Amino acid sequence: MNSTTTHTVTATTSPVSLRTALLLDATITGANALAYVAGATVLDSLLGPSPGHFVAIGAFLAVCAAILAVTGTRRPIPRGWAMFAAEVNIAWAVGSVAVVAFGWFDLTSTGQVWTIMQAALVAAFAALQLTALRRTP
Repeated sequence: MNSTTTHTVTATTSPVSLRTALLLDATITGANALAYVAGATVLDSLLGPSPGHFVAIGAFLAVCAAILAVTGTRRPIPRGWAMFAAEVNIAWAVGSVAVVAFGWFDLTSTGQVWTIMQAALVAAFAALQLTALRRTP
């Protein structure tokens, strides 16, 4: 007797591809970079750090977004660069928590909440990227 088992993958059960994880990270990081640079003079009173800090962070994030986009569009995706992206995300998330924990940059209460929320998002991107790397041959 023969039997066939079929498994249907749906949008809610299918794993996120490495390409998708990298390109989504590039998009969000790029948008954040633009917001930090363009809104530096408004964000300083809302979140705490000086406009100069926001411009510097925004410039760094723009470079990160470009690297993520280039890495995510390569065929095949360079595993070393994808791993580096995940490692930078982990470092960013840990650093963000440290900024709040040690009171660096004189964050406002809103700034502290924002920093922890973006740390959680960045950690989620790292987890997606690491999971996708494990699944990618």
